[in-house]
Amino acid sequence: MDFPSWLQQAIQARLDEVSAQIEHDPDLSRVRGETDEAFEALFASKDVEQTPGYAEWESLYIVTKGIENEQLYMQGLRDGIQLTVSLLGQSMLTDRENDRPDA
Repeated sequence: MDFPSWLQQAIQARLDEVSAQIEHDPDLSRVRGETDEAFEALFASKDVEQTPGYAEWESLYIVTKGIENEQLYMQGLRDGIQLTVSLLGQSMLTDRENDRPDA
């Protein structure tokens, strides 16, 4: 099932908005800073994968991506629930109006 283009645009706009909010999250900024420091230390040596810094950087990178994905998922879940409740509310109003004897 294809969504109408206006709905696809609305979803994309919301995703862009939530992504921008996540970019400014203080906890994520702290973790990104740690990841960047570990990344810089990693490339200070020649044999990257053999350095202990590589494992540290990889771990921090995975944590960073996990936080981003969790925040995107949770916001998507909240938005989906809000949309469902809104649509169901509109549907119930329409049903009530159709059930009125004077309609």
